[in-house]
Amino acid sequence: MIIRNPLRMVGKTYHDAVTALNSLQSNYANIMAIRQTGDRKNIMTLLEMHEWSRRIGYAASDFNKLNIVHITGTKGKGSTAAFTSSILGQYKEKLPRIGLYTSPHLRSVRERIRINGEPISEKKFAKYFFEVWDRLDKTTSPLDKFPHMVPGSKPGYFKFLTLLSFHTFIQEGCKSCVYEVGVGGELDSTNIIQKPTVCGVTLLGIDHTFMLGDTIEEIAWNKGGIFKPETPAFTVEKQPSKGLIVLKERAAERKTTLTEVSVFKQLQNVKLGIAGEFQKSNASLAIILASEVLYSSNILKEKIGCNSDAPIPEKFIIGLQSTNWEGRCQVLERGKNVWYIDGAHTKDSMVAASTWFRDTVCLSKKKKILLFNQQSRDANALVNNLHLAVSPDVTFDDVIFTTNITWKSGSYSADLVSMNTSQEDVEKLKVQDSLAKNWSKIDNNCARTHVTTNIEEANELIEMLYDEPVDIFVTGSLHLVGGLLVVFDRINVK
Repeated sequence: MIIRNPLRMVGKTYHDAVTALNSLQSNYANIMAIRQTGDRKNIMTLLEMHEWSRRIGYAASDFNKLNIVHITGTKGKGSTAAFTSSILGQYKEKLPRIGLYTSPHLRSVRERIRINGEPISEKKFAKYFFEVWDRLDKTTSPLDKFPHMVPGSKPGYFKFLTLLSFHTFIQEGCKSCVYEVGVGGELDSTNIIQKPTVCGVTLLGIDHTFMLGDTIEEIAWNKGGIFKPETPAFTVEKQPSKGLIVLKERAAERKTTLTEVSVFKQLQNVKLGIAGEFQKSNASLAIILASEVLYSSNILKEKIGCNSDAPIPEKFIIGLQSTNWEGRCQVLERGKNVWYIDGAHTKDSMVAASTWFRDTVCLSKKKKILLFNQQSRDANALVNNLHLAVSPDVTFDDVIFTTNITWKSGSYSADLVSMNTSQEDVEKLKVQDSLAKNWSKIDNNCARTHVTTNIEEANELIEMLYDEPVDIFVTGSLHLVGGLLVVFDRINVK
């Protein structure tokens, strides 16, 4: 989607950049209008990405020098990207700068564009942001070919950030970059990448059906759209069989190979930096993806084999152990309480996260609290998946349903402003009230239900509920997780 007449910023600070960036968000009304047309495919997306790139001074071929790892999938693609980046980061003497582009962000939009695992600074974000912004303002597109690109228009939020990431990584001299697809693959803005070093596909599932299709075959077709000729592609084992068939067909169409990666036996006794038994599959895929980059860069003499018995270099193990990825099976001890945090928001990820929580706390005698938010997907279905996964081993004493608004003032943290949900539904707590009623129906243990208007209020409620220590499970939305971490940053707990 192209945004017309965005804000014209006078200043050049990070705050100015975030304000300008937020003006590029698609609003809820526009999204619903597009959905009502039934048009899933915007065939102009990649043509426009090429044109936007030209206007900021790049051809798509310029991005080939970034030695890119391109990752898609439904569940675990962010974790796999983080694992891959961390492994590559262990070879700093040969690859001094590793870029990482992921979405969404938790606390700050800068998290989407990282170098050597760290978000770029506010100063650099603002610098590169306005270089891209100003180049777009000073250039035009032929309206006969791109009728929506009227003077002053800008690409949408995610497309702009994708352009910004390419510009940043090239200007910073990154030797390899890991790119996580936004949605799907075939028409994702990151698919402007022409010659990645390697492609990876994490576990497939049903999500983003409006854009990708209603069946696992349609979704697999979209995900397989990132495959490129002569670029090896790899995927995790235990893919849905129908999806795997389509992925293999797509690989053949694109004149490349698709290889399944077994979970490496050597990982059985390794404590990964991202918790959860299911992460070993993502870590195994990351090992192979990193191996391809290091081999193509003449750093490894031999590629690592995909069989489960293949030996893993020590630097790879260190990279996996040191991976830090907030909001995914994350445990935080704050004061007397322990928080178990995962931004799961699909059926498969909710089951995985809930199973992790259940297995971790099932022997704990402490009271249990659930803090949940999901504003745009089928929230009741997700809660049902959660309940089935934890029962009967874990029961909740209190269940809190909140919006994704950050503060009691009714405002969002600047980096967390979201225009992609119905503001009326948020203000009237429609989803939260529906969730509370649904929980009362499915929960035989009669947990107390609460509804709060914002994340700050929900946190205060949790702190007041019990004098004794409690275990809190936070899930359903990365918007919730990000907002909660921002609230934590402001509050000091002894």
